[in-house]
Amino acid sequence: MKYGLLGYPLGHSFSRKFFTEKFQREGIDAQYINFELPSIDGYPDMLRAHPDLRGHNVTIPYKQQIISYLTELSPEATAIGAVNVVKITEDGRRIGYNSDVIGFTESIRPLLKPEHRRALILGTGGASKAVHYGLKEKLGLEEVRFVSRRGEGSVFSYSDLTPEIINQYPVIINCTPCGMHPHVDESPALPYEALTPRNLLYDLVYNPEVTQFMQRGAARGAAVKNGLEMLLLQAKASWEFWTAV
Repeated sequence: MKYGLLGYPLGHSFSRKFFTEKFQREGIDAQYINFELPSIDGYPDMLRAHPDLRGHNVTIPYKQQIISYLTELSPEATAIGAVNVVKITEDGRRIGYNSDVIGFTESIRPLLKPEHRRALILGTGGASKAVHYGLKEKLGLEEVRFVSRRGEGSVFSYSDLTPEIINQYPVIINCTPCGMHPHVDESPALPYEALTPRNLLYDLVYNPEVTQFMQRGAARGAAVKNGLEMLLLQAKASWEFWTAV
């Protein structure tokens, strides 16, 4: 059997190591492959080349683009509008799931305090959609707003983020690759001087272990966490989706 990861580029990915070690440790006769496709157009050819593929993860930039190639979606994946797990059945059906929301909510839940009722999500890609769904539907936050470079409608731009807004939205989730290796000196454009110990900064980036975003938050007394535990939890959930009867 084969499993794998679809995305581009994949130099930063830890999934292949995680699953290869799992298969060896547990005596599972399976292989995990990185499918680094420059375009989602190559997906059908990838499937034809690997008829024994039983499932794969999906990462940047294909969590939304993959949907048009799938046979069906789980209710949560439909609600989120993004897929990071695909199960391929014996009869060739491709079922999309979202395990990002599982990993995210389980990893941030212990850090949330009563004053953490509002959140900002930096970025508007596939992972940010799972984070938004988790904060609202799973964790019950009152208000969650996106932040993007352009900003329009209910979406803030980075230039909109005044100290007053930072005070109103104490939870800040970075769903962008800003600060990820090798660009370790970068950080999202925030008024970091406005941060206090009331803030919680959560970075989906896990390489480096402590990003500039986290460092600058911690320097102001904010609680910080990276995305490694989320990654581990979503990987475990992926395996459960693939192997469920």
